[in-house]
Amino acid sequence: MKAYALKKIALLFPLLFGITLITFVLTKALPGDPVYSMVGERASPQVIEKIRKQIGSDKGVIRQYVGYASLLLTGEMGRSYYSNRKVMDEIIAKFPNTLKLAVGAMCIAVPLGIFLGMTSAINRNRALDRMISVFSITGLSIPVFWSGLVLMLIFSLRLKLLPPSGTGDIRYLLLPAVTLSLPALASVVRVTRVSVLEIIEMPFIRTARAKGIKERSVTTVHMLKNALIPVITVIGLEFGSYLSGAVLTETIFGWDGIGRFMMEGITKRDYPVIMGCIIVSTVVFVLVNLLVDVIYICVDPRVRADGTER
Repeated sequence: MKAYALKKIALLFPLLFGITLITFVLTKALPGDPVYSMVGERASPQVIEKIRKQIGSDKGVIRQYVGYASLLLTGEMGRSYYSNRKVMDEIIAKFPNTLKLAVGAMCIAVPLGIFLGMTSAINRNRALDRMISVFSITGLSIPVFWSGLVLMLIFSLRLKLLPPSGTGDIRYLLLPAVTLSLPALASVVRVTRVSVLEIIEMPFIRTARAKGIKERSVTTVHMLKNALIPVITVIGLEFGSYLSGAVLTETIFGWDGIGRFMMEGITKRDYPVIMGCIIVSTVVFVLVNLLVDVIYICVDPRVRADGTER
């Protein structure tokens, strides 16, 4: 396990190199000049040239990337063009908010999704199964920005129960967490249902029932535990993407996290912010997937550290 983890972490460095190179080239290829966004098009050529020298955009793309890569090796990600603050400090300050939102969304999606998925599988081809299937398909089909605006309209503007936007206590967290949880909830429901349907006809399930074991024990101990591997995969992917920054949800609800920070950077062509957010997102996603691999082995000892079965 330790060797496998070290191998995964070692592969992170060439992955980061490729992602930073591609992202850097693509951001530089975007139309527009960040200098004009900073000072306006009416600024004098002398001022524009001075700012270009300050941010290093007067050099070629290769020299700019080499300079940025050298900066990364020192543990820095540069400074924002607009706030002149260190990007690393900004991300560290905003990441707890993104973590809070991601955990809140998964606390809603995971238990409810597993419960509904198992209920749907146990009641296969019945009315309850069809209702849950319609719900999961709807959750996957509705875009986050639409469901977020609808929830905001109902609970903030109409009922006035929750604040429409901002970052704060649980009252501010509820609406964005529910909005963010809907796609993950629908995915967990569908994967749990399929996985349980594969397990439910297995011989060991029939044997457990023949021995007189209570149905609750059969469902929770025998059935659910053996159906968890694909569910854990979905949970890991969703949680990793949420920790990378839920751009739409954070922007709609004014939640001060990494996703909103990256969106602001893209809007303003703040290249150090864009690069910093993408690098952090990549690292977080890889580490979450490494954690998922560890959980695989804890849930099912038959799965080896290399991802295959014994």
